[in-house]
Amino acid sequence: MPTSSTPLIIGIAGGSGSGKTTLASSILNAIGQDRIALLPHDAYYRDQSNKTFEERLMVNYDHPDSLETELLIKHIHALKHGEAVDLPVYDFKRHTRAAATVHIQPKPIILVEGILIFVEPKLRNLCSMKLYVDTDQDICFIRRLLRDVTERGRTVESVIDQYLRTVRPSFIEFVEPTKRFADVIIPEGGLNTVASDMVIARLKALLSD
Repeated sequence: MPTSSTPLIIGIAGGSGSGKTTLASSILNAIGQDRIALLPHDAYYRDQSNKTFEERLMVNYDHPDSLETELLIKHIHALKHGEAVDLPVYDFKRHTRAAATVHIQPKPIILVEGILIFVEPKLRNLCSMKLYVDTDQDICFIRRLLRDVTERGRTVESVIDQYLRTVRPSFIEFVEPTKRFADVIIPEGGLNTVASDMVIARLKALLSD
């Protein structure tokens, strides 16, 4: 647990479209953005500017190797020691890292969110509290479809192809097995107000200690 000088590190994992971001937003709104440093794992997708656009389309973005997790771990350690970091920005339409970064200051809580954050032991073991959002896969797919079409400029056909080719197989192989590492399993994520309120109350109590 955190002391006055050591931040609390919260990990939120679960399948794509499960409600991780909604849960993270609920925590941010309740605790306050001035007290939370948010590190989304999908900001750390590897730079692919050396690949053609067609080659980028064929990458399995649900495989652990697609993410620069070692940089995320480095950033967490820096924030723990009171040092600011520059969060990468990923361009989901161009499928590569953008030139811009977001400057993140140390905060009492470091909130790490992503589908694969419990896969790597070095990252998983940094988390003081591990939350897993558990949602039926048909609901996850519908949410992902709506998000990718409206926010990321994808076609329905491309979303379906990616889901069948990489998303679902990777969920079965990498994501779902990490449920066993969770301290708390939350059905429906941020839509589960009873569970999210309990987590928020616990965090507020820890911060006031």
